[in-house]
Amino acid sequence: MLISQLYVHYSLLRNSTKSCLRPGFYLFYRKYANILGIETSCDDTGCAIVNENGKLLGETLQSQNLIHLRNGGIIPDVAQDLHRKYIEPTVDKTLKTAQLQWSDVAAIAVTLEPGLPLSLAIGMKYAKHLSRKYNKPLIPIHHMEAHALVARMQHDITFPFLTLLISGGHCLLAVVQDVNKFQLLGESLDCAPGEVFDKVARRMKLRNIPEYSQLCGGKAVEMAAAKSTDVNLFQLPLPLADHKDCNFSFNGLKTSVMYQLYRKENEHTIEADKLIPEANDLCAALLMTTSRHLIHRTQRAMEFCHQHQLIPDNKKQLVVSGGVACNNYIYNTLTQLCKEFDYEIYRPEPKLCTDNGVMIAWNGVEKWRKNIHVTQNINSLDIKAVSPLGESLISRVKEARIPTKLLKIKAKLR
Repeated sequence: MLISQLYVHYSLLRNSTKSCLRPGFYLFYRKYANILGIETSCDDTGCAIVNENGKLLGETLQSQNLIHLRNGGIIPDVAQDLHRKYIEPTVDKTLKTAQLQWSDVAAIAVTLEPGLPLSLAIGMKYAKHLSRKYNKPLIPIHHMEAHALVARMQHDITFPFLTLLISGGHCLLAVVQDVNKFQLLGESLDCAPGEVFDKVARRMKLRNIPEYSQLCGGKAVEMAAAKSTDVNLFQLPLPLADHKDCNFSFNGLKTSVMYQLYRKENEHTIEADKLIPEANDLCAALLMTTSRHLIHRTQRAMEFCHQHQLIPDNKKQLVVSGGVACNNYIYNTLTQLCKEFDYEIYRPEPKLCTDNGVMIAWNGVEKWRKNIHVTQNINSLDIKAVSPLGESLISRVKEARIPTKLLKIKAKLR
């Protein structure tokens, strides 16, 4: 082994008791410490290696999307079996792509919360196996924190900043004060926007259109909406319009869309695999109302941050991340909001908005730099299917009862 590799990371050396390093344990790195990240929170098996300087050295992603499309949704048992099948080759391929050996890896970051328990368990068990085999510390990762922070890998984003996390499983508004300090302003009271898009796309049978057959529901809805010829044909209610807080609700919106779909199917006597003629217009109504809801709550969050000095007036930043952040119409409407309130808006590139190993490795790097949660006590680590994001300020937002005048959206669907 090269002499240059036999260095203990300086922050861990200063805090060796805090880091729970066992006797004879060494961390190796060449020029920069390399962190390997493992992601298995839902239906994608991801792995990546990022060095301490923020350089991506290798990544692999094994998607289960087509399989779950055929099944009509994610079946946890099936997702677990596929993670079990792909986890080892995914990690091996990432190391090969990065041209690294295990002696070059300083630590392993792994998603432990929140997510599907059966999926999370595969990542945790394999990470613990690797930790024991190669004598590496583990860095537990909160999936939503990783989504919020990965934009810092590509953009000059300083703390604190406001983040909107929108995906198939979550819808959250939070202030990010530091790598491990989050202040939650709002969350979904029921389901998430990505879930609504998936269920509506499935119920509308968009998959029967060849160009949508291999797309997730959200992408299919976005593409169909862009073909709308009458965006005002359906008028859907704005969720929580009279609630002066930053929480979200999408169940009522989903029910309204399903009712309009049922009404049109009866009107046109739709049978079997046929679609209603107004499918594109209904998708447009769903997408526009979802965007209005997101803007309404984010606008109030901006007002709350200003009143309570949570975000500096000279450095106002909004990070939008999660799978639904890939939706360009939603992002463009949020961009309009940011211009109105003098915010800079950022989002990761599309492949980093969805679940991936890069964001886990990057979050590991940020924690490694500050010696946060880097541990060799792997038996103390376990998964959590449900896990809050930081400190909740939701009650304070409700008490503030901040009125907001809804911004008029001028973004085009096409």
